[in-house]
Amino acid sequence: MSRAFTKEQDDVPSGLVERPVSHHRNLVTQNGLKLIEAELSRLQTELGQATASGDKAAIAHVSRDLRYWTARRENAELTLADKDGEVIRFGMQVTVENEDGRQQSWMIVGEDEADPSKGTISHISPLAVALFGKGKGDLVTVNGRELEIISFKAIK
Repeated sequence: MSRAFTKEQDDVPSGLVERPVSHHRNLVTQNGLKLIEAELSRLQTELGQATASGDKAAIAHVSRDLRYWTARRENAELTLADKDGEVIRFGMQVTVENEDGRQQSWMIVGEDEADPSKGTISHISPLAVALFGKGKGDLVTVNGRELEIISFKAIK
């Protein structure tokens, strides 16, 4: 085997694997689309810096992330909620009340923009799936907990 082939492999970080792209539809809100585009821009800048410095490990990592975010941008489906919708759909903020009277609000967003600690959940999460098609006053059960839908509205 030529040394040229082994040298190139030695420069690539071991264990670096492709980021898996979800097989679910890539529904995104307007904010989600902006986040994808911002990430692509940031990564393109990082790639330029890594290339200029000759940092092959950084080039490999950034290139992998660029491939992921490029795929997410290519299959992104901008989806706007119906402001007059009578049932819960993607892109809505939903307030539910649990059995002990505690209320919580969630925005149903795309996978890449979901962050439950910030009140956003993915449209493929069990809670979002249970809420879809329901309306005010309906009950849903998620993880053995019964929740009543108090209100919902389209997010901007």
